[in-house]
Amino acid sequence: MNKVYLGFITSTHGIKGEIKIKSSFEYKDKAFKPGNKIYINNSFYTIKTYRRHKDFEMVTLEGFNNINDVLFLLKSKVYIEKEELKLDSEVLDDELLEYKVSYGDKVGFVKEVFFASPTNKIIRVVMDAEEVLVPYNDLFVRIDKNNKIIYINLIDGMIL
Repeated sequence: MNKVYLGFITSTHGIKGEIKIKSSFEYKDKAFKPGNKIYINNSFYTIKTYRRHKDFEMVTLEGFNNINDVLFLLKSKVYIEKEELKLDSEVLDDELLEYKVSYGDKVGFVKEVFFASPTNKIIRVVMDAEEVLVPYNDLFVRIDKNNKIIYINLIDGMIL
């Protein structure tokens, strides 16, 4: 089974068994669909309803209609099977670590993917023993998912 980390359950909300999930997962719209199966504490649960509330993903699970039914899930990590996401052209951050990086005639690899701010994702690339920080957006990065290659466009000053 290929599990993808979605977040963790922080608390309940209301008395009808709704749980709050803190998640920084990029493709929440694909992960938290009603009917999808999520993995919590070595068990699968089916999402009954989903909505956003402030910075949380609010989820109810099939078969759980009361706050007392879901208390045992508090502080648990939430996962989903990769196949359940049904990704098209999207690439998960963890997958980027397996990709080769190409810049002209240079070849490198992705060392790290991180957020420089809540909205700006950065890829740390190693090429010829030099590190390059590349903004993860269409202006600087083009991804070939079939061949697992990232093509980058650098501007002056990006090489450390």
